[in-house]
Amino acid sequence: MAQMNNQRRADLVIIGGGPAGMAAAVAAYEKGLRDILILERDDALGGILRQCIHNGFGLHRFGEELTGPEYAARYEKQVKEYGIPFMLNTMVIDVDESKVVTAMNRECGIFKIEAKAIILAMGCRERPKGALNIAGSRPAGIYTAGTAQKFVNMKGLMPGREVLILGSGDIGLIMARRMTLEGAKVKAVCELMPYSGGLARNIEQCLNDFGIPLYLSHTVVEIHGKERLTGVTIAKVDEMRRPIPETREFISCDTLLLSCGLIPENELTKSAGISLDRITGGAVVDGERECEIPGIFACGNVLHVHDLVDYVSEEAVIAGEAAVKYINGEKSHGMALNLVTDGKIRYTVPQRITSAEKTKVYFRVANVYRDVKIVVKDGERVILEKKKQKVAPGEMETVILTADMLSACETNATISFSLEEVRK
Repeated sequence: MAQMNNQRRADLVIIGGGPAGMAAAVAAYEKGLRDILILERDDALGGILRQCIHNGFGLHRFGEELTGPEYAARYEKQVKEYGIPFMLNTMVIDVDESKVVTAMNRECGIFKIEAKAIILAMGCRERPKGALNIAGSRPAGIYTAGTAQKFVNMKGLMPGREVLILGSGDIGLIMARRMTLEGAKVKAVCELMPYSGGLARNIEQCLNDFGIPLYLSHTVVEIHGKERLTGVTIAKVDEMRRPIPETREFISCDTLLLSCGLIPENELTKSAGISLDRITGGAVVDGERECEIPGIFACGNVLHVHDLVDYVSEEAVIAGEAAVKYINGEKSHGMALNLVTDGKIRYTVPQRITSAEKTKVYFRVANVYRDVKIVVKDGERVILEKKKQKVAPGEMETVILTADMLSACETNATISFSLEEVRK
């Protein structure tokens, strides 16, 4: 990395030193690139995995079950063995369309880096209480599930002793188990939707195994307490997600954990003038995870929220290798296929495909569907069909479009993804 006072240059700048950023850096290095710089705002590499001390990571990527810190340590070890530079405690405050990154830290103050390519790997954040519009006061004892996870796992602090969890995202389910193991009483998990937002294995291992009730189609309608939370009122909701007054029930608790969804951390993406997908909240990308501005790539939870960190690493490898191709002038844009969905499938990543290379398409469905088939079409021509006994919003689905499938499409075709019932 060349340095000129507060102006520097680097071939590839990766924003974020979590699992996505580290995997992208390792992939780029293994493709021959040496001028790489990782910028991380925390005081260590690893991202959110540092506080995820439960197991279940790495089954796809490494073929063994690891905890979050163990998974992160595998990539951190590679980053250090390869000698890939990284700057900790460094906040990136701007990225512009000419690929100039503005960052700041205590040692260097504010500085700029001119990059040939940038990979966005900033991860995501939790939806806070303020976004939920729950009536009541603002007592102590209300936390996002991830904040509580950090308190318990990294600081050895218990947020409370009687807990209700709103939302059945994976972090909330895992914290239901964690708080129980630490001696707290988890009264219930309430979920606004008629289905869980988490993985089926987490429902089984974190709730059913510990006898914690899951109330579907329920939400918190009122918060009680002045200095400290004393309880909440929950209610069942109708098909329009409106509370049913006669079902209101008071539950005493001193802690409310919120697990109400994750939001990709895309302020920098917006400052660069990159369009965001209204469903995923992340950038619109092609099959190699390149955004609409050439040379800027995105991967991991900043692009769309993943269930498994193994998929994050898989996607980061695609972005890292593609960034090297771009820097070397080898990235091709031979076609422009647009991917569209039918509503039952909410979105796809990527949203477009620009080269006839094998592409893995990730997507989520809008509801729980049984005995269906995923149908991919080029106009009226069926490219691929894949039968599934069950699909659910909490679990990401994938299909692979081979090079032969893509080569047979028109250059500017629209590829449609839909769910159809399997006729018995």
